[in-house]
Amino acid sequence: MASKFLAVGAVVPWAKAGAGAIATQSHANTSYGPKALELLSQGKSADEVIKQLTIDDMGKDVRQVGIIDAKGNAATFTGAKCMAWVTTIIV
Repeated sequence: MASKFLAVGAVVPWAKAGAGAIATQSHANTSYGPKALELLSQGKSADEVIKQLTIDDMGKDVRQVGIIDAKGNAATFTGAKCMAWVTTIIV
């Protein structure tokens, strides 16, 4: 993982055995990690979790998130106002 910010490891990656993993960056919303893991633990897919996290997030236009669920399904979201150099997130 690469970032222009120092110590991103404290806010970017989240994972839970049997549930999945999430990475949030570009104005990271630190609530995404715990919320995503809870939703994944309930059996939600990566796509469903992305939709749930971003639907009411007023700052979603500057956020980026990637999720992989326990079944290996991946989903990503890059907000419309992210800087041009962060237009791709790879899971």
